Amino acid sequence: MHTIPMISHSIVISKFSHPFSSSSSLPLSLRFTINGGGGGGPFLSYPSQKLPPFPISAPKIQSFKVLAAASVPEAKSDEPIKPAGLIQTLQLGAMFGTWYLLNIYFNIYNKQVLKVYPFPATVTAFQFGFASLMINLIWSLNLHPRPNITRSQLVAILPLVVAHTMGNLLTNISLGKVAVSFTHTIKAMEPFFTVVLSSLFLGETPTFAVVSSLVPIVGGVALASMTEVSFNWIGFATAMASNLTNQSRNVLSKKLMVNEEETLDNINLYSLITIISFILLVPFTIFLEGVKFTPSYLQSAACQGLNVRELCVRSVLAAFCFHAYQQVSYGILQMVSPVSHSVGNCVKRVVVIASSVIFFQIPLSPLNTLGTGVALVGVFLYSRVKQIKPKPQTKAA
Repeated sequence: MHTIPMISHSIVISKFSHPFSSSSSLPLSLRFTINGGGGGGPFLSYPSQKLPPFPISAPKIQSFKVLAAASVPEAKSDEPIKPAGLIQTLQLGAMFGTWYLLNIYFNIYNKQVLKVYPFPATVTAFQFGFASLMINLIWSLNLHPRPNITRSQLVAILPLVVAHTMGNLLTNISLGKVAVSFTHTIKAMEPFFTVVLSSLFLGETPTFAVVSSLVPIVGGVALASMTEVSFNWIGFATAMASNLTNQSRNVLSKKLMVNEEETLDNINLYSLITIISFILLVPFTIFLEGVKFTPSYLQSAACQGLNVRELCVRSVLAAFCFHAYQQVSYGILQMVSPVSHSVGNCVKRVVVIASSVIFFQIPLSPLNTLGTGVALVGVFLYSRVKQIKPKPQTKAA
């Protein structure tokens, strides 16, 4: 089976013919990509093609496999599929701008809410719940067909649901404890966890170039951590744990497989994971924090600077941006190559860090700025060297 590696988890669908299939493997395979939450890359995506940014249901298939790629895509070709024509070029530029803007507003609104309402599990459950309402509204209005989930499909995606839930929860805990810029600097360590876990569990040996690209990432994050004004051990540990959770999901889900007569299309797979995440998180939230979504607890936010109305509005806006930016992200990946999307994701992290520093007026020392910059450069280098194919070793005569 020929597949195009994508970002994070992927679902490879085989033995069918689909207009979204790529190049030489047109009748053979299609990959859906799943990303961990918290502000990173796309949650789900079709392969790189000149396609509209709207997901379309896939036909019946004979099998599908839940896989995971590295957090940075490993494309078979570095050549992006460029939009043909000025209109499509402008559309792609607008989608990148929307992706960045939604990420900026999500991080700002989310931080404002968590600052005065320190219940990250409740906030995360609300975001999943709001997205679930949007999804059910789409299904009810027949804007997208409602899927018929089977037990074997549920078993296949359940590990992804658990990892997605924990990844977003841990990220929100970190955002509530430290500055937005610091959380995103720590999350630049994702490639490091990808390489380590792939080596331990999959026996993959990283190349010298890959290992070299990890040096500035680790060094930059260490330097930024030592000079971070808002440093907090809980915020630091949960951001690191979200990296470990997301990349463990990528590595451990590679061998999961289930045979089914029907598949889940892109939007329905994302929708089901979101809804199940909400169902799983609600009882855990009640056990961990209790019932905090009450008028008395909401009113306590007024003492911190936000009244109940402002808190509710910002919570809804954060939940909307959280759901929308992932949709836009995989829409972009339909139009460009994984390499181009990876570069765009690096730029997005820079934009989010810079905007949060400006908006929240976070004091940065020269060493802190240097550490953050070095880590981001390392992420960019990692995304590039992962595209280099190792030369086949020739046996000596």
